[in-house]
Amino acid sequence: MTPADPETKTSQKRSRFERLLGVFAEVRAGEAAEVLLMFANIFLILTAYYILKVVREALTIGGVQLFGLGGDEIKAYLPAVMMVLLLAIVPLYGKLASAVSRIRLLNSTTAFVIVTLVLFWLWGNTTGIGTAIGLSFYVYLGIMNVFLIAQFWSFANDIYSEAQGKRLFAIIATGQSLGAVLGPWIAEQGADQVFSLLLVSAAIFCFCILLYNVVDRRSTTNHGSLDDAKNRGEEPLDKEGGFQLVFQSRYLFLIALMILVTNIVNTTGEYILSNAAKAHSEEIIPDLSAAQIREADATAEAMLQNAEAKNLEEARLRARDNKLRLLRSEEIGRFYGRFFFWVNFLGVTIQMFAVSRILKFFGVRAALFFLPLISFGGYAAIALTGALGVLRLAKTAENSVDYSLQNTVKQALFLPTSREAKYKAKAAIDTFFVRFGDTVSAALIFAGLHFLHFSARSFAWLNIALVLAWVALNVGIAREHKKMSHDEEAEED
Repeated sequence: MTPADPETKTSQKRSRFERLLGVFAEVRAGEAAEVLLMFANIFLILTAYYILKVVREALTIGGVQLFGLGGDEIKAYLPAVMMVLLLAIVPLYGKLASAVSRIRLLNSTTAFVIVTLVLFWLWGNTTGIGTAIGLSFYVYLGIMNVFLIAQFWSFANDIYSEAQGKRLFAIIATGQSLGAVLGPWIAEQGADQVFSLLLVSAAIFCFCILLYNVVDRRSTTNHGSLDDAKNRGEEPLDKEGGFQLVFQSRYLFLIALMILVTNIVNTTGEYILSNAAKAHSEEIIPDLSAAQIREADATAEAMLQNAEAKNLEEARLRARDNKLRLLRSEEIGRFYGRFFFWVNFLGVTIQMFAVSRILKFFGVRAALFFLPLISFGGYAAIALTGALGVLRLAKTAENSVDYSLQNTVKQALFLPTSREAKYKAKAAIDTFFVRFGDTVSAALIFAGLHFLHFSARSFAWLNIALVLAWVALNVGIAREHKKMSHDEEAEED
């Protein structure tokens, strides 16, 4: 059962704050408090996740050595490990969802995350940074973050009707964008206390549990009949598993394939960008200046004194090479600093001012095609020109729309589905199929580089083909969504 949209409230007078929120989305009388609670919850979830993401990079890149490989290379292969683990975790999550009420599911999974973070904190303070904790935490976070975000949006799909979700998801998702900005800043302030950041995130998730419970209680009085809303929240789900639901439904299966293809396109695009950033750094800094050579040679003498090299010539070669790599790394950092600034700035701006209006005037089905059309144009330009400026502009447009409009549309696709699909199938799609996409992309890049000898422009042509498949999947999704959707009727009521 889907909660009824409180259309009768449209005749009530909106508060001043609700009129203010109307700048960003159509918030009706009596909806502001719950919207802000949901906004705060996803804001806190993303803040905590991005704190943990910084911890993950510190533990993996700085502390992992396995089979002679460094953490920066090993982490490229870990999505395959996550994918295998999710084959067992998704069915276990489905069984839990069938055994307990909605709020108990939310409380128990979030509490599990809090406990495991405390355990990682104890582990880290006992052994310090090392390969075991670095690999374990990378895999743990890669699974945990997609589950928590998917679960939040499952809850949002459950408490809002299709018409409400179409209006309100845009402003709620703004909290997700802003949390991604605050989290790294907090982590930077505590960078010298890596393991303590685990406890900071655990404390944030405690507030998330509180918000879930407040919203769950409010939803029993603010959405349709009190008895219906209460029964919906307390009634466990049917027994079908997440994978079973995906493969039984043409609509859900098409969404899963779309998520998979989207992830392959985006991940392959990120490789094209990183490859171009590296080439740009080598072009900007082809060699050391005379002053930089003298600085490196001074370092070489210190290396020789500390027995870090066999002779002065070897020390000088190593010191100059290290200096050159450092300068190029700094240039790459500046490149990505500018890139991420514009992606985040445009993403938040689109989320706050454009997404709700696109969904209102064009609808969910038409909004499905915005990102693939932008991606198609971007990769076509990259394939034809190969220019760094074109590549940077194309990826900035793609990522900013992906993090804003596309993210909201993906959540709204589940509004007309059953409660089982909202919790179980969504968890399977947003976890397993996302990591499956990461794995396929890594395999394509490996094959393209080592067997097919692809250039960056060749990968762009590959992405163009994948975007065409993406558009075809979206056509199928739109057709199925039209059959299932009641948004037109809800708007008429």
